[in-house]
Amino acid sequence: MAEKRRKFDAEFREGAVRIVTETGKPVGQVAKDLGINETRLASWVSRARRVGGAGAGQAVESEELVRLRRENAQLRKDNKELVMERDVLKRCMVIWVK
Repeated sequence: MAEKRRKFDAEFREGAVRIVTETGKPVGQVAKDLGINETRLASWVSRARRVGGAGAGQAVESEELVRLRRENAQLRKDNKELVMERDVLKRCMVIWVK
């Protein structure tokens, strides 16, 4: 009788890929340690590399990018307000000197 196929959730796959990419251990050793097929783990790793990251690592970079964009927008807004205040003070100084 055919063996029932195991299904792995996304968190497990990302964790396995992260172990391979961050530790530098061979795919075969990690697969053996986790009790999964080496070919399956190798396909997960190659897919993650094609997509451009190791899942969780990519999520962290994405969160950081969002945070930096938000911070940049806030700094631009603050800078615009400071420039306006400076211009008002310049005008007041000119009026006061006259």
